[in-house]
Amino acid sequence: MSNLLLELNKAGVSPWLDNLKREMFHDGSLAKLIAEGGVRGQTSNPSIFQSAIAKSDIYDEDILAWAEKGLAPEAIVWELMIADVQSACDAFKELFEKSNGADGFVSLELNPMLAHDTAASLRQAQELVKKVARPNLMIKVPATVEGLPVVEELIAQGVNVNVTLLFSVKRYGEVIEAWMRGLERRVANNLPLEGIGSVASFFVSRVDTEADKRLDKAYAADPSLKEKYGDLRGKLAVANACLAYELFLQKTGTERWQKLAALGASVQRPLWASTSTKNPAYKDTLYVDDLIGPNCVNTMPDNTVVAFSDHGTVKETLTPEAIAESHKLLEAFAKSGQDMVDVTDNVLMTEGVDKFAVAYTQLLEAVTAKLAKLTGK
Repeated sequence: MSNLLLELNKAGVSPWLDNLKREMFHDGSLAKLIAEGGVRGQTSNPSIFQSAIAKSDIYDEDILAWAEKGLAPEAIVWELMIADVQSACDAFKELFEKSNGADGFVSLELNPMLAHDTAASLRQAQELVKKVARPNLMIKVPATVEGLPVVEELIAQGVNVNVTLLFSVKRYGEVIEAWMRGLERRVANNLPLEGIGSVASFFVSRVDTEADKRLDKAYAADPSLKEKYGDLRGKLAVANACLAYELFLQKTGTERWQKLAALGASVQRPLWASTSTKNPAYKDTLYVDDLIGPNCVNTMPDNTVVAFSDHGTVKETLTPEAIAESHKLLEAFAKSGQDMVDVTDNVLMTEGVDKFAVAYTQLLEAVTAKLAKLTGK
């Protein structure tokens, strides 16, 4: 593997792996990615775990053991995920310590069925922190309206938080507020700010998927739109992320943030998620190459890690010029009759929560089916 991921980190972007399966610990592939490949963190979600458990027999022994102790399939699911996240946290422990807690985090998502239940989400988050019992655990909280108080409360309690399923720049602003309020509550209670890590996961490729679908329909109905405003397909996801980064720079440039930083707070970095290219017509490293700047994280699935390591381009692209161009692209999108707020706040946010809920249901079904097969019941 080349050193492009290491170069990416030098350019300000921490590469994280968007995959987690038990084989990685057994075959040494995760340790190698950390030691040689430049990977500096790891994320997981229900879909990733569903695929890992359904397609492997490596979990069978544990599934049987937990069932013999009387655990139901859903409880078994969480025991399996907790065990894998603990192993991943241990694999990243040295990096976490050497980076003084800047990297080396492993994210575990809350039950997506609780995405609109503040109290239940908070209870589960607190339980998971105790059960995993690793300093480099990050709890993934969805950026729903009901998730924002969970973010604030967990930060106030000193828990590392990965705010996930972000699509909207407006909602991102609300996430930053929740994060800062959590830190300010610690200051008010004379609690330390050091060692509290947080990222805000902005999903990228799905914006192009939805925007392109709308643009295709609009261009078919009125071909002159492309002549008036240019072909906007494949450009809106990066533009939307650029405006999120602009907001990040604005918020971390305030006196409010500077006071928190002076007290030892670490910045909540924007994390670029959903970075595999869905349209084969677009370059496979698009959502890495075009989102490079200081204080960022990019979480990549295996295929994107391989692609970027082979032929990615390391050059700062989150520049003032790129941000200015992004404003023009989004203005053109609006003038073309499209509504980015509807794309991000309504369709993608709703779909994102629903997709994770479906994946979670499929995960439960996979474990239930495994159990039936193993026990013959």
